[in-house]
Amino acid sequence: MEGRLHPALRELSDAVLAVAAQRSVDEVLQGLVDRARELAGARYAALGIPDGDGGFSQFLVAGMSEKLIARLGPLPRTHGMLGAMLEGPAPYRTHDIHTDPRFRGWWPSGHPDMRSFLGVPIVAAEGVIGAFYLTEKEGADVFDDADQELIELLAAHAAIAITNARLYERSRELSMVSERNRLALELHDVVSQKLFGLVLTAESAATLLDRDAGAARTQVERMADLAREALDELRELVLELRAPELERDGLCGALRKHVELQQRLHGVPVVLEIDDEVTFGTGDREVLRIAQEALHNAVRHAGAQRVTVRLRAGTLEVADDGTGFDPADPELRSRHLGLTSMEERARRLGGRLAIDSSPAGTTVRLELPHA
Repeated sequence: MEGRLHPALRELSDAVLAVAAQRSVDEVLQGLVDRARELAGARYAALGIPDGDGGFSQFLVAGMSEKLIARLGPLPRTHGMLGAMLEGPAPYRTHDIHTDPRFRGWWPSGHPDMRSFLGVPIVAAEGVIGAFYLTEKEGADVFDDADQELIELLAAHAAIAITNARLYERSRELSMVSERNRLALELHDVVSQKLFGLVLTAESAATLLDRDAGAARTQVERMADLAREALDELRELVLELRAPELERDGLCGALRKHVELQQRLHGVPVVLEIDDEVTFGTGDREVLRIAQEALHNAVRHAGAQRVTVRLRAGTLEVADDGTGFDPADPELRSRHLGLTSMEERARRLGGRLAIDSSPAGTTVRLELPHA
């Protein structure tokens, strides 16, 4: 067993690293079931995640063709041997699953016959969250101790991988909600106010038309200015809603395009100092969002005449010469969620965000390890 486990453990390590590189829950689960099948030398493998209501929320397989999977129909229920593996942390192994009294229930027409079986629960802090099901040991009649030990080790790592993937997806969802809330506030605070001003100006112009044509003309010109400003604001918000093309342009390219857009919209000079080789790997999107938020605050709220954006290895800095503000002001934070959003993004990256503000200007500085 010792001679066999040495290369097998290397395979397990490679499997765990491969799975850890995935982010979505579905990708993680499929990677796990594929690796389990390879490690145990099984013809077929499955990984089930119960839904808590007698069924499976996810049931992924390996070793079956798409045609066969389609023929098997809907997801199985958590009964028989499938359910037995979810009732406690103990694994189970047999040379012939048909002889076990728990082998009952779901077995659709056209399902391949299966004899040798290895079932291993996936146990997290909250209990059993899923199970590996392996059948038809290739080259032998039964799964052995080494197979079971490998899958038990994989199951321990699987519990961590599944939990982390779920947390990652949840954090992304919360980030999207926060982003939508911020944009909603911007629509209300900026665009709605301009449109309201547009309506009042139009009413004033209508009143003046019969009494003072010159004053009415001035009001109409003001209406045109407000409409142009509102249109620019809407264009900016729409562009912010669109995902930056990081895959194509990279972090530096996407940031450069955003800075150019802000200069066109607001007419505030922005000095860009970028090390074009900088990347933070999977953290690029979060770094870009922090830069966008800090720049947005500088050109929109600070009354800045000049902004500098610096991007170096491990550091992002956005500095302006605006009026400044109190970063700890609770009323300000309740009206502008961007400050909290930047801090949350920095924490997710494992970095530190510092905001230094005074009447002479504001500097937002993000420090974090670079890839």
